[in-house]
Amino acid sequence: MGIKRFAFLFFGIIPMILGLAGCERDITPPVVTEPFVRLLKDQTFQSNILKRSIKFAVLLPKDYDSTSTRYPVVYLLHGMGDNESAWYQYGLISYYVDLNAAETVPMIYVMPQGFNSYWVNKYNGSYPYMDMLVDEMVPEIDYLFRTIKDPRKRAVMGFSMGGYGALILPAKNPDVFKTGIVLSMSFRTDEQYMNESQDGWNSQWGTIFGGFGSSGTGRITDYYKTLSPFHFFSNPGDASLNGQNYYFDCGDDEETLSETNNALHVLLRNLNIKHEYRMKNGAHSWDYWHKALPEALKYISLAVQNIPYPADGAPVNTGASIPTERIVAEKLEGSDLTYIVTLPATYSSGLSIYPVIIALHDRNVASQDAESQAMLSLLNTNMINNKIPASLIVEIPFQSVPVNALMLQQLIAQVQTKYRTIADRNHTILLGNKQAGGLAYELIPECSAIINACLLFDADLPDNAVANKPDLSYYLDISDEGKNYKGYHSLYLSLRQYDLTHEYRVRQGTPSHDSFLLGLNESAGFIKSHLQN
Repeated sequence: MGIKRFAFLFFGIIPMILGLAGCERDITPPVVTEPFVRLLKDQTFQSNILKRSIKFAVLLPKDYDSTSTRYPVVYLLHGMGDNESAWYQYGLISYYVDLNAAETVPMIYVMPQGFNSYWVNKYNGSYPYMDMLVDEMVPEIDYLFRTIKDPRKRAVMGFSMGGYGALILPAKNPDVFKTGIVLSMSFRTDEQYMNESQDGWNSQWGTIFGGFGSSGTGRITDYYKTLSPFHFFSNPGDASLNGQNYYFDCGDDEETLSETNNALHVLLRNLNIKHEYRMKNGAHSWDYWHKALPEALKYISLAVQNIPYPADGAPVNTGASIPTERIVAEKLEGSDLTYIVTLPATYSSGLSIYPVIIALHDRNVASQDAESQAMLSLLNTNMINNKIPASLIVEIPFQSVPVNALMLQQLIAQVQTKYRTIADRNHTILLGNKQAGGLAYELIPECSAIINACLLFDADLPDNAVANKPDLSYYLDISDEGKNYKGYHSLYLSLRQYDLTHEYRVRQGTPSHDSFLLGLNESAGFIKSHLQN
């Protein structure tokens, strides 16, 4: 090959090779973006205070990756024996946050590992868990995520042991947390702690509060008192009184915790410390706490926005009015006592016999006819919807004529004579509201031979109310601003002491006729079971 031809080939091919190489270098590799993950599990940070790593999980708002917004923060605390996974694994927090998104603002939810610390420092300083959470973890979360660094924008919610944590953290650290949502708080009154078994005290409480191995009053240590709401709330100037938002919820079927939580509600009412309190049907389980979450999340959302929680819930829909031909005015023979009998819809079209609902009804004078119609319509609607069985309703308006036990017995006998009723106690119940409820409480012990259950709605009860009739069932319903909270607590304790059948409800709001109707509507299951005995 000639030199010229070689040179031509060499200098012609080399630029082509270099050109191809240049093309390869200009190719930009594709950008790989990680998908946004809302639920961050198995996160850790190193605690200098506890000298160990602490696990945690975080649930972020849906739009966290697409905005630069900063968010309020809710710390979710688990119960004894659980860990940081409890709220997302069993509490289904992602589901409930999304389910209630329309009524809540977006928030960051942090789930710390709490061990069995009760979320406080041990009495001897050997394990200062609260110091770690307040002084290390909160700043760490504020550094890692777009939080609003303001105590008014931080809340704590927990169940069982975590329920106590949700109370004690805001109570003792108001400069860090403003709001506490306390679900089925695991704590005890002084008396309960003094009566705790030795093994139970030593294993669960003595190592935290001090007094390990002690009994009786030896367990009520000075350190314990600084962490007991039954003590610190009564101390003027205590940090717990700095205007925090407290919300409590506990099931009426708890073994002893319902007594503790209710006793704390009584104390807070006595001290005029603002709070919300709920007691519903249920026990120490996720089934109960799931049902508590919608209102709890709404409460947090309003609190972090500095919006007062509404005093009362939405009024109940009572349904259509009852035709006048089914309503009969009656008078007790030999007296001036008047009452009203409302017949079930099927009464005139057959020969069936019916259970009896006796309603001692306290009405407002200015709206008594409308309130009677509202109560009767509500009961009738529940019959139509099969929530309670078709029944004869006997309304006894609270009136100037005093009703005693003998008159009530004669009235029931008269109704059984004139109308087709199931004439036995197992198909007859008594209910009453406000002053009429107080009267029902007085009458029921002497009428237990003909009535099997008594339902009381914001009833005027004495502070030392008790019940010891073994063959009676009680349904107690009161708004959390009701004035008779002491009497209800006393009656509830006696029902538990004598192991009598009962249900207990504390609902949002102030005593009113609408509140009575809400409570009456919620009692349908109890009414049904006691009209079909």
